[in-house]
Amino acid sequence: MTMKELLLEYKKTKEDLSNKEDLLAEQKIKNQKLAHDNVLLKEAIKLLKQSKFGAKSEKLLPLEEQYFLFDEVEFLNRQSPENLELDIGIGDDQITVSGHKRLRGKRKPLPKELPREEIIIDLADEDKICIHDGTPLKKIGEDVSEKLDVIPMQAKVIRTVRIKYGCPCCAEGVRTPPVPACLIPKSIATPGLLAFIAVSKYQDALPFYRLENIFERYGIEISRETMARWMIRLAAGLRPLYNILQDEILASDYIHTDETTVQVLKEKDRKAESKSYMWVRARSYANPIILFHYAPSRSGDVAKEILLDFKGALQVDGYAGYNRFCISEYIKRMGCWAHVRRKFKDVQKVSGVGSKLALQMLKLIQNLYNAERKIKNYSIDEKTKTRALLSKPILKIIKDYVDQNVSKVPPGSTIGKAFSYLLSEWPTLEIYLEDGRYHIDNNFIENSIRPFAIGRKNWLFSDSVDGAEASAIIYSLIETAKANNKEPYQYLKSIIDQIPNAQSIEDFEKLLPF
Repeated sequence: MTMKELLLEYKKTKEDLSNKEDLLAEQKIKNQKLAHDNVLLKEAIKLLKQSKFGAKSEKLLPLEEQYFLFDEVEFLNRQSPENLELDIGIGDDQITVSGHKRLRGKRKPLPKELPREEIIIDLADEDKICIHDGTPLKKIGEDVSEKLDVIPMQAKVIRTVRIKYGCPCCAEGVRTPPVPACLIPKSIATPGLLAFIAVSKYQDALPFYRLENIFERYGIEISRETMARWMIRLAAGLRPLYNILQDEILASDYIHTDETTVQVLKEKDRKAESKSYMWVRARSYANPIILFHYAPSRSGDVAKEILLDFKGALQVDGYAGYNRFCISEYIKRMGCWAHVRRKFKDVQKVSGVGSKLALQMLKLIQNLYNAERKIKNYSIDEKTKTRALLSKPILKIIKDYVDQNVSKVPPGSTIGKAFSYLLSEWPTLEIYLEDGRYHIDNNFIENSIRPFAIGRKNWLFSDSVDGAEASAIIYSLIETAKANNKEPYQYLKSIIDQIPNAQSIEDFEKLLPF
């Protein structure tokens, strides 16, 4: 082989070797990506399993809480030169039993408004003599105990008898008292029956078919279709109150908004399995209001529609559908620390990359909530001042901690997404410090949505758009009544009785639950 041939062979071998090294490096990158994707997929699977089968509590585990108690001051001092003194207790007396804390409490007395039936237990006459000297005993007091008895549903028929009068001299002089005004004329439904059905369905989450069976046990025939029609008619009667509440909430300068899914079977140009939404607005301070609104989508256009003319602070989760509206209308968009905490709790659930980082974040967030518990009963001004002293330094520690660690974790991992979410929401998460009325999170509205979410598991769907819109109105009146410490059944029964006679806005305003 000539020198030229050897050089060509050497060059070819060198090129082959270089190509193989490139292929090897490329394969190594692919393997690293596959390993990374595998970790992320395992985290996702664990999170899905935990979401479906695991506990839903967002509290720190007892062991974590104990670690936090011993480690907290040292950790905070490591993060900041300032010494922060926080009351991390919950403010109530506690009892320690076998390593667990139990709140000391007494059984609450039975409500005074419940009717009482007295059973008198007295001594027999022959026992009213002193056994020592035979002197007749005198009454010196009573020992009273109360037990709760329950009477199953009682139904009664209200017979309305209108006396007719006629002139004995002519056939034209017949007079009869007018029929009393009622919300659903020519039906058997009284205000009490309508209120009972509404509260049973929308507060107690009983589907109409179960209510139908309950009535049947008492020999009463009311079909689920009839009850559905009644609720649509009831919602129409409640609409003026709903409109007044809507004007009230839009005139406020601080409200909450959230949304949850609902399925409507019969909706024009949409499949039965399509996902629709209940949008919920709430005012949490003086004269609280909770309003549900049905919409077929989660589009930001719906946010613009239901918040038209609102100006002020709007507390929401991280859903981007609010962003355009808030920017265009100069709305102060507030974030939710409960959603941030949930992201880091998800990291804990999968026990994957960043679990220790997530634990430290949960401890810091817990400190924010401990500060909130401390100021729970403070005045608005006191809350604002105390937050500046307690919560503001913790927020700085949290921000520094995230900035130090965000680059150390894979962006696509659960912990990476949690850090990214917090950073994207950060400007909105500090706003609650500005005003003592502001909440640290959006839990007020989430708690108001919970009865709807529980009910949805039972009744599963709304049959029609009319039914979904009726549900929104009735849920709104019930939840607003509860928020104002009104018992839902008694409140609904009262206003259903009065609405047919209401003629003006002032008449309807008198029927509001505050």
